Amino acid sequence: MNIGHRSLFEEIISRENLLLAWMEFRCDKRKKKDVQLFEWNLEDNLFRLQWELANGFYRHSPYSSFTICDPKQRSIHKASVRDRVLHHGIFRALYPFYDPTLIDDTYACRNGKGSHAAVVRLSDFLQKESRNFRRPAYALKCDIRKFFASVNHDILKNILTRGIKDTRLLQLLFSVIDSYAEAPAERERESKSPRHGLPIGNLTSQLFANLYLNELDVFMKHTMKVKRYVRYSDDFVIVHHDEEYLGSLIPLVGNFLETNLKLSLHPKKIVIRKFSQGIDFLGYVILPHFRVLRTKTRQRIMRSIREIFFQYQIGKISKKKLHQILASYFGVLQYCRATGVKREIKRCLR
Repeated sequence: MNIGHRSLFEEIISRENLLLAWMEFRCDKRKKKDVQLFEWNLEDNLFRLQWELANGFYRHSPYSSFTICDPKQRSIHKASVRDRVLHHGIFRALYPFYDPTLIDDTYACRNGKGSHAAVVRLSDFLQKESRNFRRPAYALKCDIRKFFASVNHDILKNILTRGIKDTRLLQLLFSVIDSYAEAPAERERESKSPRHGLPIGNLTSQLFANLYLNELDVFMKHTMKVKRYVRYSDDFVIVHHDEEYLGSLIPLVGNFLETNLKLSLHPKKIVIRKFSQGIDFLGYVILPHFRVLRTKTRQRIMRSIREIFFQYQIGKISKKKLHQILASYFGVLQYCRATGVKREIKRCLR
């Protein structure tokens, strides 16, 4: 793919695109104070952003940071509203060009994909590899260690440069990439080491992550000829009937990641497991004939349901909001057996 025409940059910075980006961005954030302040002078703010981009004066603002538990602790770096609107504008323009270049079996942050589709696909792979449960099948599950913190800026820029020839567009994307680095700037100057890291909170980070790990996907599918491979963000699973074959892939994959992407497999999260024992993936455990919730996922959902119902009982959330939240949990549970959780939700809905 070659994004060489200069109109794409103009499309990103157009007032129409920035306005649409704003409308997408603000959808569920209108009660946030910083969003309200930006909207108070919306026309001036968007015109100013468009003028800075068109005239080469745009500079990305610093990030604010906070920690969430989702369910494990994660450090989130939040850009300003102005910058996040631009991130949406970039994503809107680039996604249609890059998404068709990705393999079918990568599922994070893609239209018509998602975690549930990834689980269904892995279930299908396991069923086919086991010949409808008549022979043993195994899954090699791997996790990339500190992926977002480890993305090498130089490598990411080279990947983008292969497909984009418009220097203004590249400069804009590079400014977003360089707006954040995991290592302190002072230490980088001292060590001369490449900048690295993508902020988890940026929409552009999701696009950049898929492009970065597409290198791994292509290696797995085209070089290694792996037939049954599913990736969701930095988690991936390979299915095969030969356990030894799966074991032989581990050093090859590790070497590719280290050599080409400066990444490493998490040594404690490399697992080869027999299908009949259950394959743990994205909050579900896949077994022959059915799926169940992972124990920790089930416990977390049960705690959340009880807390939400308590909030409703004391009047902090409306009945309509209660039903909306609980309906979203039913969406998660439709992909597995979870009789006890469903019973608890129905009790709350009475």
